Amino acid sequence: MTVTEPRLRDPSAKPGMRAKDLVLLVRPHQWPKNLVAVALPLVGGVSWTWYRLSHMAWAVVLFTLAASIVYVINDTADRERDRLHPVKRARPIAAGRVSVSVAIASAVVLTAALAVLAAMGPWRLTWPVAVYLVLNVFYSHKLKHIPLVDVFVVAAGFALRVVLGFLAGGIPLSVWLVLGVYAASAMISLGKRRHELDLGAVADRHRPTLEGYSRPFLEQMVIVTAVVAMLGYAGFLRSDATQPFGQVALLLTMPFVLYGLLRYLQIVITEGGGGDPTETLLRDRRVVISAVLCCGCLAFTSVLAGHPEFVGGLPSR
Repeated sequence: MTVTEPRLRDPSAKPGMRAKDLVLLVRPHQWPKNLVAVALPLVGGVSWTWYRLSHMAWAVVLFTLAASIVYVINDTADRERDRLHPVKRARPIAAGRVSVSVAIASAVVLTAALAVLAAMGPWRLTWPVAVYLVLNVFYSHKLKHIPLVDVFVVAAGFALRVVLGFLAGGIPLSVWLVLGVYAASAMISLGKRRHELDLGAVADRHRPTLEGYSRPFLEQMVIVTAVVAMLGYAGFLRSDATQPFGQVALLLTMPFVLYGLLRYLQIVITEGGGGDPTETLLRDRRVVISAVLCCGCLAFTSVLAGHPEFVGGLPSR
């Protein structure tokens, strides 16, 4: 009688690994940007009522689901190219830990959850999500291969997040803030393209659109979009939407906003970073400190908005 040696188990097949890979598939580390982008309309000094906050929380979850669907679709379509990237090749689909059929089934489940959540809220306001999904379908199939257009589509996704935040919160839309977010998002996307050029010969195979870019061009465009983002932020605080505390907020926060933008430009142009914008923005200590101080100043000026007598001596617009 022969004794059969027990087969060694594949570490990737151990219990719980599939669930972990499904979680990684929707990129939870990217979710904070949905919170930041949708919550920006609250900067305008509006009252933080339970009704408004609950609707904006609904908008955050709605866009988180929509973005997760887009991540799954993109990772499925780009699995071959992602295998050429030193970091993206570790993604669940590119690494072969999640099959294409499972990824498609996950996208279907997420879409169903998105539809149910949209029906539970003011569904007439969900058109930014619909536009975002349609735009990204075209992005995955064609637009991502057109230089500059690929960056504009990514930036449009963040602008749509802000628009939904305004709509869900019942807050008058600020064109200046949407412009600032759009420009800042374009700046970050251009910085990412700048970083990807350093991949060398693998770059064009990983992202064919990089053939239409050069380092000097991207560095100039990063600076241009940073200037536009700054102007959009300043215009928002100078608009009627943030009165009477807009001038105080502009005075107190401008140094921190300017520093944060310049620090990001330093990371991209001088240090060659920016490959993972979310990680860069959340882990760079100087960027985080400037953001925290900026938010503190905005909170302080929001308190002032509730006590106009403290800013009564400021010159009017």
